[in-house]
Amino acid sequence: MAYRVLGRAGPPQPRRARRLLFAFTLSLSCTYLCYSLLCCCDDLGQSRLLGAPRCLRGPGAGGPKLLPKSRPCDPAGPAPSEPSAPSAPAAAAPAPRLGTSNHSGSPKLGTKRLPQALIVGVKKGGTRAVLEFIRVHPDVRALGTEPHFFDRNYGRGLDWYRSLMPRTLDSQITLEKTPSYFVTQEAPRRIFNMSRDTKLIVVVRNPVTRAISDYTQTLSKKPDIPTFEGLSFRNRTLGEVDMSWNAIRIGLYALHLESWLRYFPLAQIHFVSGERLITDPAGEMARVQDFLGVKRFITDKHFYFNKTKGFPCLKKPESSLLPRCLGKSKGRTHVQIDPDVIDQLREFYRPYNIKFYETVGQDFRWE
Repeated sequence: MAYRVLGRAGPPQPRRARRLLFAFTLSLSCTYLCYSLLCCCDDLGQSRLLGAPRCLRGPGAGGPKLLPKSRPCDPAGPAPSEPSAPSAPAAAAPAPRLGTSNHSGSPKLGTKRLPQALIVGVKKGGTRAVLEFIRVHPDVRALGTEPHFFDRNYGRGLDWYRSLMPRTLDSQITLEKTPSYFVTQEAPRRIFNMSRDTKLIVVVRNPVTRAISDYTQTLSKKPDIPTFEGLSFRNRTLGEVDMSWNAIRIGLYALHLESWLRYFPLAQIHFVSGERLITDPAGEMARVQDFLGVKRFITDKHFYFNKTKGFPCLKKPESSLLPRCLGKSKGRTHVQIDPDVIDQLREFYRPYNIKFYETVGQDFRWE
């Protein structure tokens, strides 16, 4: 039987055989395609190419198997992380480190402690300046706001008070400032009950100048208050000063100090001159650092005199673009007071000032 040659030698393929061969080839291709998809997709149909691609290899070095039984393996090179469930919202930034790392390399964040030192007074004496200046010291950590614990919030308890404090290392001092403590009758006893070793800082200023500054601040908030003269005297003609007015009463330093000396020795109280804090900030802060028992880190190089405000400011710290100066409420121009009123108040304060000088062993030269 003779065969017709159609392109190449050999018998022609029957149509049925060609169809079977095509179906087998198609089935083989689909099987391989399904296998590839199973390797690259999870059961939800999400591509693992977005996460960690995995492959399945046989135990040999050959190509992929249709029905591999070997374990999943990662591609060569560093192993990428597997996709995970959606993470929780990002946590707040960690507290700034307060010191160097320990020997193991982990950061020392410190703990919240009750303050070992307090700036207890006086209002409008320069307490904010002392606080801002001493905060430059690496061994001192201070609360920026006034907690008023020992006068207004004592009922909240020491745990609440401690929770307000900044974290400190064992080598650092915790400090806070509330100027109204000095004139609060209960404050010395309450502080003593917290710790009899607490160091106390009192910033004092000429009581007449302090009273005018106090009045100027109040006037900026309440412009309808009576005049300074009207508030200072019960009877100006007779020279009767109204000691019940808070602006006058705060300046009776000798009287307020008596309450503190019932609980604390004089050696535990340091007095800062508000006047010298302006003319010689580095000198006053040197004495504050000595009192706190820390090295003299704050020096002349930290200050410059701001002529607009009329007092010294801190020079630009490394972490800031601007110098650090006290806010708008500091350095206000005082209201003009009748010189005769000022003279009368000086005479009123004179005996209290002299007693104060004798008690603390310093002459602040306010006369």
